[in-house]
Amino acid sequence: MANEDIGLSIKTLKEYTSGMIVRCKEAVSLSVDSMVSKNLEQAQKVIENDDDIDLLREYIRDRSVELMASKHPMTKDLRYIYVLSDISTELERIGDYAVNICKETIAIGNDEHIKELIDIPKMSEMCTQMLEDLMVAFLEEDDKMAYEIALKDKELDELYYRIRKDSLRVMHKDPENNINQGVRLLFVGRYLERIGDHITNICEKIIYAKKGTMIEIG
Repeated sequence: MANEDIGLSIKTLKEYTSGMIVRCKEAVSLSVDSMVSKNLEQAQKVIENDDDIDLLREYIRDRSVELMASKHPMTKDLRYIYVLSDISTELERIGDYAVNICKETIAIGNDEHIKELIDIPKMSEMCTQMLEDLMVAFLEEDDKMAYEIALKDKELDELYYRIRKDSLRVMHKDPENNINQGVRLLFVGRYLERIGDHITNICEKIIYAKKGTMIEIG
């Protein structure tokens, strides 16, 4: 009966974690969409909605500790509970980076963009697709799929380097007018690159939960 209770509790934690993935995917997508469309109201809403992600993280963390302390789970269950708590932390950071993007968007306001936004939306699309695939790998405990998702982080890194190069070029061309926004665009690229890193970390934890072996991808 105890094992059945543990199973039900882990299932609940898994559902809450899935909810975090959905909210993070939406936050990342809307944050960059806000920047491209200069939709400052939408950016502010993403910032406000981050509280929901934080609350889910707190619930998963507290419930994980309670489960480990009161249910005395077997090794495999213990490992999975630990992983769920860790994943919620990674997802909270993804939500924070989406908020950071929105703050940069609001700071830029309605100013004309100093360069066409091409690679930043590409990075956003990649991140949201990785999160969508991550949901499948997470729910199905598919370690092979998780590994493949993590490998895509290299493409994100390449896009970030391109954003950095293009932004620096535009900033050097007209420092007086471009340096302020150029720095903000650099930050946004960096935030998206870091989101990719956190997705990779989650993939590594999915693999650990399934196989009991911690690996570092990339």
